[in-house]
Amino acid sequence: MALTTESEEKIKQLIDKFQNKPGALLPLMHAIQDDLGFVPEEAYPLVAKAYQLSIAEIHGFVTFYHHFRRKPSGKNILHICRAESCQSMGSESIEQYCKDKLGIDYHETTADNTLTLEPIYCLGNCACSPAVMINEKVIGRVTQSKIDQIITESKVKA
Repeated sequence: MALTTESEEKIKQLIDKFQNKPGALLPLMHAIQDDLGFVPEEAYPLVAKAYQLSIAEIHGFVTFYHHFRRKPSGKNILHICRAESCQSMGSESIEQYCKDKLGIDYHETTADNTLTLEPIYCLGNCACSPAVMINEKVIGRVTQSKIDQIITESKVKA
């Protein structure tokens, strides 16, 4: 899939903005994802050239960090916390319930494009484990009925 002219221009502007700052690769990738909703592989050559890195190094960087998506997400993103506290409080059963209910796995999007399921490795809400985050809203003490409510509300918002 080729970048649109508009997306390519935006990526070039972001590269220019961050290029001379120390440690700029991470904030650049965040900026690209914030703007486009994901980090397209077609951006790798532009970034690699600007930072004098190989395309393989850029690919390795993007795939190392779980936060970065390499394809567009659904209209809503449901993150399930996989940290130790949440796991000890039953997040694995919530995780399986979500996968079964939505018919998708992590890093996948529902057929109606309303929800993408993503793992996250701590929401800082350990006292209220298990926790999830829908878009930017953190929800603690999650149960299957809360997941049903989150899914229903995400379809309404889509």
